[in-house]
Amino acid sequence: MRFKGAAVIGIVSALGAYPAHADDGDAKAGEAVFKKNCTVCHTVEAGKNKIGPSLHGVVGRHSASLPDFAYSDAMKKADKTWDEATLDSYLTNPRALVPGTKMIFAGLKDEADRKNVIAYLKSLE
Repeated sequence: MRFKGAAVIGIVSALGAYPAHADDGDAKAGEAVFKKNCTVCHTVEAGKNKIGPSLHGVVGRHSASLPDFAYSDAMKKADKTWDEATLDSYLTNPRALVPGTKMIFAGLKDEADRKNVIAYLKSLE
């Protein structure tokens, strides 16, 4: 029996040789991207804010929901839940998703970097 392309990948994935979701990102690589791009303003330590809010437990959290952080009016009105899709959109271009945000970061243009950062943030739950 001969298999082609996606069929082989699907079979190999089912056997466990590849992760079931290869596009989920790499938390270790995401930690490096986070340290390079995000730690100037954010921490991942629970209860500790910097210029930006702590991102510990951010995946699944509602926007502007930490009681001890002074969010912008734009973020308070954003009414977002930080799921993977919303985080990906925000990390691509923060000002496009939340116009008027105080976050001055221009965004992560590389899709792999975004997926990796999201995997890292998910690992902190």
